[in-house]
Amino acid sequence: RTVERKVDLTHTVFIVSSKSGTTLEPNILMDYFWDRVEKEKKGSAASRFIAITDPGSQLERIAKERHFRHVFQGNPAIGGRYSVLSVFGLVPAAISGVDAARFLESAARMLRSCDRHVPPEQNPGVLLGAALGTLAKSGRDKVTIIASPQIADFGAWLEQLLAESTGKQGKGLIPVDAEPLGSPSSYGHDRVFAYLRLDGEFDAHQDDAVTALEKAGQPVLRFAIADPNDTGQEFFRWEMATAIAGAVIGINPFNQPDVEASKVKTRALMKDGAKAATEAALFSDNGIKLYAGAQTSGMLKTRGNSLSGVLKQFFAATRPGDYCALLAYLNPTSNVGHALQQIRSKIRNSKKIATCAEIGPRFLHSTGQAYKGGPNTGVFLQITSDYEPDLPVPGQSYSFGKVIEATARGDFEVLNERGRRALHVHLAGDGASGLTKLEQAISDALA
Repeated sequence: RTVERKVDLTHTVFIVSSKSGTTLEPNILMDYFWDRVEKEKKGSAASRFIAITDPGSQLERIAKERHFRHVFQGNPAIGGRYSVLSVFGLVPAAISGVDAARFLESAARMLRSCDRHVPPEQNPGVLLGAALGTLAKSGRDKVTIIASPQIADFGAWLEQLLAESTGKQGKGLIPVDAEPLGSPSSYGHDRVFAYLRLDGEFDAHQDDAVTALEKAGQPVLRFAIADPNDTGQEFFRWEMATAIAGAVIGINPFNQPDVEASKVKTRALMKDGAKAATEAALFSDNGIKLYAGAQTSGMLKTRGNSLSGVLKQFFAATRPGDYCALLAYLNPTSNVGHALQQIRSKIRNSKKIATCAEIGPRFLHSTGQAYKGGPNTGVFLQITSDYEPDLPVPGQSYSFGKVIEATARGDFEVLNERGRRALHVHLAGDGASGLTKLEQAISDALA
């Protein structure tokens, strides 16, 4: 509904992008909007849909059956998170108005600079990767991304590249994207800061904050970008660096063994009809319920306690070098985003640990790999709400709300199976008022 309020179906082209063609979320969104265009009789739905997928995929078959406007075939040899410079990234970029020629020339310049014939000490990709890997092995594994406002979304791409590529076998780089900047005293000694600064469009507050971090002895990596179209060079540099960092850390940067775990759980729950959870809440108060696995339950005493009291015990389990991730299966409105930023600032300032704020189910295909397969230093606060009014998925027996519910449950079960410190907070209703109560309770718990 949020999307429909913002677009005119008569003048909208839908790009369905999936390498495997079997990923649940894009497929059900495709079916929903295909159905909406057809019912609104806004012309032929086929002319409004483009597919980007690997050859022979289920999505390619559906696109041909429905006579999509066009099907772009990807290269199966390129992993999804490394595909930004392939049709998966370039087609949407060109359609949205990016100067594709300049973008690719920027990437080509970096490719030449990272050529195998360039000595390592002069190779930008090797230098960055070696720095990231070496810093991670010395305990600075939280890569904190700071980017000029106009290119801020670069961090959303980078967090998937880093987390999914390196977070496995109990090792990895933990990306920290869009965390509010704080004073040097707000941080521990487990960080490396990556500052992507856009010339002419920089933020003075960011400049001052980064300079203060450098003076305080924090490692800062600076990247000067002349124009937004020149981000092509950074895409390639970071892809190269991630592979090098993986080699330094001692993992394979091209697989993602733990991403499938949550998908398997979700499919099983969907097969059972995505039935509502029946387990008793660990704690309940004023429309907020807490759930936890055996390990987390064992460290919490709830009898006679308040919500802030239980949360105080939960956060008391954090240690230097940990990070806290807010896993919010909520409607990403501006109010929700603001509340999550407030919460993570309070946690960081109090505990001196890195914080992440993720919206589900998106993050399961990005940082979810590192959260389950990376170092066991994460503390996870999963936040869900009721999904009413709900929307049915066309042609299916389930709704969008049931998909989100099953996905969240599957994710939480895998976190518990991996021995992670995880607490599930369920907010009654749409979550807006409950999130305000939760923010206050966390503030009291950290006081």
